[in-house]
Amino acid sequence: MGRGSVGDAAFTEFADASWSRLRSTAYLLCGDWDRASDHVQEGLIRVYVAWPRLVRHGGELAYARKAVVCAFLDSSRKRSSTERLAFDHPDHASGEDLAAFVTDRAALMAALARLPGRQRACLVLRFFEELDVRETAAALGCSQGTVKSQTSRALASLRAMYEDASRDELVVTGERHLPW
Repeated sequence: MGRGSVGDAAFTEFADASWSRLRSTAYLLCGDWDRASDHVQEGLIRVYVAWPRLVRHGGELAYARKAVVCAFLDSSRKRSSTERLAFDHPDHASGEDLAAFVTDRAALMAALARLPGRQRACLVLRFFEELDVRETAAALGCSQGTVKSQTSRALASLRAMYEDASRDELVVTGERHLPW
């Protein structure tokens, strides 16, 4: 299928259907919804370029996921060390006491932020995207052994962070040294 209204319509339908999932994955990688949107946009540009081949051979979502992860990894290599994440805070109260949930989530995001990009990508793909080792290796363009070792190291690092610090310490310490 070449370029044209039919191919473009199919791509548009795919992009609309997969945007939310891809953005959630990108958010877990970078910790910022706006940057996550940028990574998805970059990934979908890469998908669009390869669209005719993808439609013939299938695997559009897997290719899109890999493109988003690559966009994240590429940007993390280029980013200045002086950039800091600005957390978004909702302007209205939910009516529920969400303090523990928010603190736990912030501690996890801070702990994830302290991991190297590839380790973080392995955790997100394995446990959020629920990919197996083979699929994760394909998405990252590395060996299955690399996925296993990076995942193991990442989990060990997270365990150590949680054992060595309280939730509040993780959040406070993590915000000062966020790599994204």
